[in-house]
Amino acid sequence: MNYRLALFDIAGTTVSDPGFVAEAFVGAMTAAGHPIEPETCRALMGYRKPEAIARLLGEAATPAKIEAIHDDFVARMLRCYRERPGVAPLPGAESTFALLRAHGIKVALNTGFSRDIAEAIVTRLGWSGRIDALIASDEVPSGRPAPYMAQALLRRFGIDDARALVKIGDTEVDIGEGRNAGAGLVVAITTGAFRRDELEPYAPDAIVDSLFELPALLGIDASARDDAA
Repeated sequence: MNYRLALFDIAGTTVSDPGFVAEAFVGAMTAAGHPIEPETCRALMGYRKPEAIARLLGEAATPAKIEAIHDDFVARMLRCYRERPGVAPLPGAESTFALLRAHGIKVALNTGFSRDIAEAIVTRLGWSGRIDALIASDEVPSGRPAPYMAQALLRRFGIDDARALVKIGDTEVDIGEGRNAGAGLVVAITTGAFRRDELEPYAPDAIVDSLFELPALLGIDASARDDAA
């Protein structure tokens, strides 16, 4: 298959998450009077964040409460990604981006975060020149596993055949997004929220333990990685 677009998740897939996301969820929920444990958040990683908050609130969810908690969550995440140590590319991310682009494959990032958080991460890492596109869950009608972000990027790059898309992510909703978009290859990675045995039931086409493994799945010789980077 002639792949033309690689769509990567951010936190846990291409960027380290030293617990910032769970910490922000716990802090925002607790401040609103709905304390939760960090482990409770794990199953909701990858989802659009207002939807995740609604699920955490359950019957207590109201539009006003969801919005207030999300505003607090966003403020906490922005502080983390702008100021705190530990924000770094995961091994192989930057060299894989460069290698794919050198082979004519567009590199895009998407996320369950809102656009402001996504831009803070890209700015912090200096990635604006390393990727071809960034899209966030608040820019489309519905977040993952719906295919809207992937479809928007396919249109942006004039790609008519969704099978030219490769989706890479660390959660069940990344896998679902790839499937719902009709991606030619859906790859799960174990560097984030879920272990291999937790990802296997969602039947991605491949599961990798590192981004260093991705080029081979696309038929790309990784021996030129250093030159591409």
